[in-house]
Amino acid sequence: MTAPNRRPMLVLLLLSALIISLSMGLRQSLGLFLPPVTLDLGISAAAFSFSLALQNIVWGISQPFVGALADRYGARPVLVATALTYAAGLLLMVYSKGALGLDVAGFLTGVGVAGTGFGVLIGVVARAAPPERQSQTVGAVAAAGSLGTLLLAPVGQALIDSFGWRAALIVFAGVAFSMILFSLPIRDPAPARDAKTPVTPQGLGEALREAMGHRGYLAMTVAFFACGFQLIFITTHLPQYLLLCGVAPGVGASALALIGLFNTVGTYAFGLLGARYSQKRLLALIYLLRTLFIVAFVLLPVSAGSTLVFAAAMGLLWLGVAPLVTGIIARVFGLTHFNTLNGVVFLSHQVGSFCGAWMGGLVFDFTGSYDVGWAALVAVGAIAFLLQWTMDDRPPAVRRPAAGAVPATA
Repeated sequence: MTAPNRRPMLVLLLLSALIISLSMGLRQSLGLFLPPVTLDLGISAAAFSFSLALQNIVWGISQPFVGALADRYGARPVLVATALTYAAGLLLMVYSKGALGLDVAGFLTGVGVAGTGFGVLIGVVARAAPPERQSQTVGAVAAAGSLGTLLLAPVGQALIDSFGWRAALIVFAGVAFSMILFSLPIRDPAPARDAKTPVTPQGLGEALREAMGHRGYLAMTVAFFACGFQLIFITTHLPQYLLLCGVAPGVGASALALIGLFNTVGTYAFGLLGARYSQKRLLALIYLLRTLFIVAFVLLPVSAGSTLVFAAAMGLLWLGVAPLVTGIIARVFGLTHFNTLNGVVFLSHQVGSFCGAWMGGLVFDFTGSYDVGWAALVAVGAIAFLLQWTMDDRPPAVRRPAAGAVPATA
């Protein structure tokens, strides 16, 4: 990268990482509000879980559309609009009197996360990065983007303990609003390889038909369900599960913060590994290792120590999927409609998130424990490993020259 291009690239990377960090940190800390909100409003765990489940499914459904808008009009207007929507949703939670208000808030925050999370900004970063540095660059931004949980989870718990959950949500809404300011300098660069690679224009409909006819793309999409299913169950229900096991409430916040810390290391490491080794096999190994760590956690006695070890292990595997999934999509289909195709894959992730969040609340309300929920996480993770390991990640046999196809090991 030439010197004149280095500074704009660094600014883009720093701002993207900051926005993603705040967006994901807020989202992943909302499970801390389950005990105080259900107690104060007199609603069930399933009702609160449904609002977070709704957030996740709305996030997933809106992601392809938000991505298409960013592909067409640029990232900045999408970021500003969705950051404002995110803040409005969090403020609505403050004044909610029951489950309906929380559900509307979940809808708004779902749209907000779709625009300010990984879906839009990872596409911007992937387009700007040189082909040989794409996996590492995406991994670095995704890794830095996990630091928000490290800060916001303990801050959120401290605010809840000192001032109550409503005051904590007002602060969270202010953090969401600040993303508007960080979005203003964002500019969409042209793909680094467009000047060198002649491209036959491909319409969005053709790109979607091509992807929907690719069995490997469909297998990866189905497997990505497990990612959302496992992770949102943990972020939503781990604090409550620890209370049932007699572990101090602060350990839940510490576990979420530890996930954020170790996620920084793990995501960057998988970005580096994805540039050298099979991205589909690395993705399959993430699903397998997560599932094995879950088995170990629920079979061993639960304590503060075992919880923190589990959080660190899961953190290493948390967002390592981001550079691998984006790398596969970019290499197989190119970058012209990257945000849209990535959004379709991510929809499966969010359907899993919806099921994981709501299922955990239903299981707890009906059985008084989370045993069935943990068993479901293990079963889904094993299926995802098999689907991802056997995925066909070759580009379509007959197609136009790929826009920014990125070479990688198969």
